[in-house]
Amino acid sequence: MTNSSLSLATLPVATLGTPRIGPRRELKVALESFWAGKTDETALLATATELRAANWARQKALGVNIIPSNDFSLYDHVLDTSVMVGAIPKIYGWTSGKVPLATYFAMARGSTGGTHDETCAHGHAHGEQDAHGNGHGAPAQEMTKWFDTNYHYMVPEVFAGQTFALSSTKPVDEFREARALGHHTRPVLLGPVTFLKLAKAKDPNFDPLTLLPALLPVYVEVLRRLAACGADWVQMDEPCLVLDPDPAIQAAIRTAYGNIAYALPNLKIMLATYFGGLDANLATVQSLPIAGLHLDLVRAPEQLDAALAGIPRGLVLSLGVIDGRNVWRADLPALAARLRAVVARRGADHVQIAPSCSMLHVPIDLEQEKDLDADVKSWLAFSLQKMDELATLGAALAGNAAGVQDKLDASTKAAAARKTSPKVHNPEVAARTAAVTAGMKRRQSAFAARASVQHARFALPTFPTTTIGSFPQTPEVRQARSAHTKGALDDAAYEQFLREETARTVRWQEEIGLDVLVHGEFERNDMVQYFGEQLSGFVFTKHGWVQSYGSRYVRPPILFGDVSRPAAMTVTWWSYAQSLTLKPMKGMLTGPVTILNWSFVRDDVPRAAACHQIALAIRDEVQDLETAGAAMIQIDEAALREGLPLRRSDWQAYLDWAVECFRICSSGVADDTQIHTHMCYSEFNDIIDAIAAMDADVISIETSRSKMELLEAFRTYKYPNEIGPGVYDIHSPRVPDAGEMTELMTLARGRLADGQLWVNPDCGLKTRKWEEVRPALVNMVAAARALRSGVGQAAQ
Repeated sequence: MTNSSLSLATLPVATLGTPRIGPRRELKVALESFWAGKTDETALLATATELRAANWARQKALGVNIIPSNDFSLYDHVLDTSVMVGAIPKIYGWTSGKVPLATYFAMARGSTGGTHDETCAHGHAHGEQDAHGNGHGAPAQEMTKWFDTNYHYMVPEVFAGQTFALSSTKPVDEFREARALGHHTRPVLLGPVTFLKLAKAKDPNFDPLTLLPALLPVYVEVLRRLAACGADWVQMDEPCLVLDPDPAIQAAIRTAYGNIAYALPNLKIMLATYFGGLDANLATVQSLPIAGLHLDLVRAPEQLDAALAGIPRGLVLSLGVIDGRNVWRADLPALAARLRAVVARRGADHVQIAPSCSMLHVPIDLEQEKDLDADVKSWLAFSLQKMDELATLGAALAGNAAGVQDKLDASTKAAAARKTSPKVHNPEVAARTAAVTAGMKRRQSAFAARASVQHARFALPTFPTTTIGSFPQTPEVRQARSAHTKGALDDAAYEQFLREETARTVRWQEEIGLDVLVHGEFERNDMVQYFGEQLSGFVFTKHGWVQSYGSRYVRPPILFGDVSRPAAMTVTWWSYAQSLTLKPMKGMLTGPVTILNWSFVRDDVPRAAACHQIALAIRDEVQDLETAGAAMIQIDEAALREGLPLRRSDWQAYLDWAVECFRICSSGVADDTQIHTHMCYSEFNDIIDAIAAMDADVISIETSRSKMELLEAFRTYKYPNEIGPGVYDIHSPRVPDAGEMTELMTLARGRLADGQLWVNPDCGLKTRKWEEVRPALVNMVAAARALRSGVGQAAQ
């Protein structure tokens, strides 16, 4: 792979970080083979070495001249940092010395004594067990989203009085590895302040930032070893600087980088900030003894002028102008025109061109996509294409536009075509969105009136039982789907297979006594992809994988144009399932905010505008389900809270349009049609007003791990609608008994009225095995019957 701009003078071009997974998901294959006991540690590490070497070589070939090292990880870069500094909880059995790979994976995946995959149906994950028995029964560390991305990191665990020690030399080892291959890299480290900001302590009153004096010597030692090996620059990632201004963070940043500069005065630090603007933190950064500063000018283009005015002239400014989080091709001539004045003002030797953040968040190579619509493909850029864009822009800004004129012209042509394409813009969709009225955003009656007619219609017992939607996607289901996709199983045979799976599942739910049934979703590949494939405005890749965590990769849909629903998407399968039973069968849909948040979203309209279009499409599906006879319709908004902006001052605007979109899709039904929704783990106190404003008749939430403590927000708020608090943790293979579930519901009854409460699992059952699901749901039904008996209602 070559780049015609390599022979041209260019501004320094950096990538900040690149995807780790390999063009053909080689890392996933190697990890899962190792976890299954099919290969050994030597083979796993050999694959990792090959992936790093190929990645460095690709960057160099594409014209990147500031190549990162230590951006690779076997699982997660935050976990790597915990291991590097020895922040390893006692439960994992490590005391000192180099951290074994077994301990590393126990922290990442846990170990419960049996092979399983504890993966939430919505894409979260918790502990796993491998064939090597790593962890000896230890649970995985907590995992959560990396800022506002869809990447998950392992949350560092710390405690008062903790000491740190250099326990992994990975940053140094990989710098030396790259140097041996002829690449002088810029090592990347997660900054000490962000590391502590992300860390948690079991004592809620303990502030992890107070551990900074104990942590800094380890960082200084790592940096000292890097400098001794020849590193002249090190990239220190401190994205905590784009959060709400915090005097404690500002003081910690000054302390950290003052200490590093004092200890290593000749080592140049590139302080990398991303996912937003510095704003009030700019004054803190201006005073730091650093050599360079990276700014995210995609998320916060407005910060450039303030930075130019306030940052010392001798400091190198890294301009993050290529989007590292989305897949759209840049308008390179427009960028060049905008940045020429910056280069002229600061000098070419004090400016670098870079993506907005690490390209961990985008797929690797667009050229692997042979079946994408040609027009849409011409508007996209994955990580390798973004590197080419960076090199082209660097050459143009260095005065060599003529040498890359063909690429600049192609960029202009693509931008113009996308702007005017009828594939992107649909006047009917625009007109419909503009015609949304206030009446379309609210139910006909208040909840109390709706509840009365719904209770009369359904005549359900107290503590009605149901599930969240999906049932196990067994190997047989996945194999049939794969065979159908490849053409080895024709449409008729595949449909017959799905009908049989659905019928068995409906009959079994009736047999165990569930009150409200679901069809199992065997026809669905993914809760977003299934709908995106049937909506206009979306395309899907075959190789556009990005890492969610560990070896779990996803292919986010690409939302490129106006959204509409050409035809009903779920009515046929719901109608078939309802025909098999007299009990209520829930219609199952994914909500507009979740579809939006789990897709690559178009960047030519506001996110709110795209979400409103999706909401209208889902509204059509809701109304068609109701017309077909569906009396209960669940619209999952698993990702509603995930979309919260990083700064609280921006929360309300987001919540306003997110709730409005849910209400648009859910409010066009009669009072006696019951609307359900499901939300994953959330800090409900933060957004309880928004949850109430959604006005779903029934909300199901994940509460088993918190022992129903998450319901406290609903109690304090005096939430009036109905709630299904999860009574067993579907992220574990463990089967709780009926007594345990009854105890959890007793805790729930202490916070909410009996008439509000439903009984259901924490989440969908897609990733569980039938041998786990069957006894768990039998026990759940038994728990509900015990509760009814306790309140004097005949068990059903």
